[in-house]
Amino acid sequence: MDSQDFAPLVADRVRLRPLSSSDASDHARWRNDPEVAYWATAADPNFGPVAEAAVERWFLEKLPGLDPRAAGVLAVDLLDGRHIGMVDYRDLDTVVRSATVGITIGEKDLWGAGYGTEALSLLIEHLFSRLNLRRLQLDTWSGNERAIRAFRRLGFEEEGRLRDAVHGPGGYYDSVIMGLLRRDWRSRERDGSPS
Repeated sequence: MDSQDFAPLVADRVRLRPLSSSDASDHARWRNDPEVAYWATAADPNFGPVAEAAVERWFLEKLPGLDPRAAGVLAVDLLDGRHIGMVDYRDLDTVVRSATVGITIGEKDLWGAGYGTEALSLLIEHLFSRLNLRRLQLDTWSGNERAIRAFRRLGFEEEGRLRDAVHGPGGYYDSVIMGLLRRDWRSRERDGSPS
């Protein structure tokens, strides 16, 4: 995502901004942390351990070439500037006006405190308002119940399962597909549902 074309998105406790090469060491640390990888690996088998040099190379070579019309990756920061994770969108379909979203909060001391929900809420609003999308989806694995609860709080509904489609920590899990429509997101806003 071109940082010159993207003003940070700010909520009560977090902000989203384009990733920069200075974020590479945090991402390498998260990918090499067994506990962070435990929760991310089943949904993304490529998340696991990687050399810091490979992460730095991706940040220098691949990140600048991402086409925001097809995919985007944004850093999640606390308002004090601490980099805590990332959100992304991909598989952007301009005909159906849909995309797949994802989130990783890498700083374990902040898990369960709602920062991921707030960050994903910012991304959802951006995609529905600024990119005029109508539908978002995400996938996770059935063992990640904390994430599923957070996604439901944002209005995502389970739309299907692929049984035993994920090999993760301790065995096989279902891949859980969840979706959110813009009209349902707007309805929640009108009703004052928490996001």
